Amino acid sequence: MGSLALVDAPMQPLDPEALAGDSNAVLDFLAEYYRDVDKYPVRAANLEPGRLRELLPKAAPEVGEPMEEVLEDVRRDILPGLTHWQSPRFFAYFPMNASAAGLAGEMLSVGLNVVPFVWAASPAAAELETVVVDWMAQLLGLPRRFMFSGGGGGVLQGSTCEAVVCTLAAARDRQLARLGHEAITRLVVYSSDQTHAMFQKGARLVGIPPSNFRAIPTSAASGYGLTSDAVRAAVDRDVALGLVPLYLCATVGTTGLGAVDAVREIGDVARRHGMWMHLDAAYAGSALVCPELRDYLDGAELADSVSTNPHKWFLTNMDCCCLWVANPRALTSALSTDPEYLKDDVGIDECTGKPAAIDYKDWQISMTRRFRAIKLWVVLRRYGAAGMRAHIRRHVAAAQWFEQAVAADGRFEVVVPRRFSLVCFRLAKRCVGDDDAAANGANRDLLAAVNASGQAFMTHFVVDDRFLLRLAVGGASTELLHVKEVWELLQGKADEVLQRYQRKAHRM
Repeated sequence: MGSLALVDAPMQPLDPEALAGDSNAVLDFLAEYYRDVDKYPVRAANLEPGRLRELLPKAAPEVGEPMEEVLEDVRRDILPGLTHWQSPRFFAYFPMNASAAGLAGEMLSVGLNVVPFVWAASPAAAELETVVVDWMAQLLGLPRRFMFSGGGGGVLQGSTCEAVVCTLAAARDRQLARLGHEAITRLVVYSSDQTHAMFQKGARLVGIPPSNFRAIPTSAASGYGLTSDAVRAAVDRDVALGLVPLYLCATVGTTGLGAVDAVREIGDVARRHGMWMHLDAAYAGSALVCPELRDYLDGAELADSVSTNPHKWFLTNMDCCCLWVANPRALTSALSTDPEYLKDDVGIDECTGKPAAIDYKDWQISMTRRFRAIKLWVVLRRYGAAGMRAHIRRHVAAAQWFEQAVAADGRFEVVVPRRFSLVCFRLAKRCVGDDDAAANGANRDLLAAVNASGQAFMTHFVVDDRFLLRLAVGGASTELLHVKEVWELLQGKADEVLQRYQRKAHRM
């Protein structure tokens, strides 16, 4: 009888030696990347869609390859096609922070790879989350009613978009429990015309007719913040038509301009009409770790929910969004499921009358969830409140310097007063013959020239038909030096753009 054929040795995906080797190779690669990140063009230029598909094989490899070869392909094929969000000269959108502590926390999260959807699935992970969201609420100066210790509670979501859908669903079900499900076509959602578009998307997802979404106009007179008079007028019109006010979004730090809504005043309107008010501080919420910036939070106790994204400006690598609610039961009533295979049997807390443990599957859209709490916990442990305040203040001071530099240059104008670390500015219309179209064209050309240089990356906004440039300071490695460099770049490119427009005017 012949001998049995030899079989391949079984693959060991979690072999400790391979884990250490591959991880160290990746860490060395990332350390080299961050050492040289400011040498890359911030935004990949002159690339056509489809470039990467042409470079990579048509099918996945049949046999595995060494990590060294994989990383060499990343260096050769992937990095040249990236926009380098962690460059100190990235000033576009809003910051998306990374840090050594954030990376270490992310490694622990994905390395342990637990799935804490119910308490029993990873008790320490679920309990750490309740601790961390209370820590964050305290650090940001939120009212106690949003903390577990005060009868509320929080959850870590992947993004504000998810948080918005969850709170909209909670508001919807709370109202329909009173009115009946057929009343869903009468429910109305309110925001400002500066509110992030995700609120309109979220309203559609929970069944609110698009015609029942009100983007209330704002103006320069209020700094483009939502006012109580405007909200009251919109609500009164709808009530007169037999519609039902459901949900109001108040924003601290809008995406386009960094505007701040009159939280207390519009919160009073929301209370009067039984609306759910959500306080969106996705970007600016991190700044509230600084006591001198907490005036923007005035009236937060009138909100039903609050959210902010530590992955934007709080040195916490993607993804991490804190959502707090004053009444967790309203949220879980809309989102909970109770299949037999997920029953915990943890019982009821005799003191509070509430479940003795948190099943976070009932606080979010999906069932599966990541161990985000350990990442945020590591960031807080490594940097502390004092370190985070210094991080925020450095960027606010740099943005203040930039705003003053822009205001002092007669060719430019600051469009709205700076809040936090976002400066909105443009070449003044008077520099191009007092013509609106020419002014917008000149500012478009200026932005294009800056971004094409590879020395910085910025984005734009349009308000009152005026095209403006946004400088959002907040990168983990961004210092005042980099802000001064981008100002020099802008001045030089402005010279070139204005000379072209002046020559064009002379020919006409």
